[in-house]
Formats: sequence, C-alpha cells, structure tokens
Amino acid sequence: MSIRIDETGDGVCRALLSGEMTIYHAAELKPALLDCIARCREIEFNLSEVVEIDTAGFQLLLLAKREAARVGKPLRLVAHSPATLEVLDLFNMASYFGDPVVISGQVR
Repeated sequence: MSIRIDETGDGVCRALLSGEMTIYHAAELKPALLDCIARCREIEFNLSEVVEIDTAGFQLLLLAKREAARVGKPLRLVAHSPATLEVLDLFNMASYFGDPVVISGQVR
C-alpha cells in the first residue's frame, strides 16, 4: 500500500491511494490519512489504484469521512477502482460517502 499526497497552495490535499487497503496495511495507512485531514482544508482520495480492499480498509475510509465531518472539512472519494466499487456496493454505502460513483458498462 502506498499513498502519495499532493498539497495545493489553496489548502486542498489530493491523495492517491494505491495497492492493497487491507488489514495488513491499515496500521501504516491510518496516520497518513488522518494527517492529511488535519493539514488541509479540503481532502480528495483518489481510489483508482486500489487493487484490493477488505473491511479494515473500508473502516479506514469510514474513519476518514467521519473525522473530516467532525472538523468541518469536505472529503471526497474519486476515481473508484473496481475493488472499491465492489465493497461500496456490498455494504450499500455509496450514498453515505455522497460522492458520484460511476460504474462503466461492459460491452458484450
């Protein structure tokens, strides 16, 4: 799991999460996500490169959304990977995050 955070001069953090958001990486990812929320006035998590996510990874997203709301900062999830879409659908939580979720149609 890796996270690359780009801070813009206007206080927006754009974090690209890549790899596995699983129980094996949750402990290392949590401080980075919370630090991003603390430092910036707006947060955007790009999930396009998340190849696997389990309940621990999903709980990190819930924690981040809750913490951002607690301190009054918007947090957006963008560019959902198939793995993240599957988990959001499984738990029926897309509307909780309030971000547009685009599911591309498959041509047969």
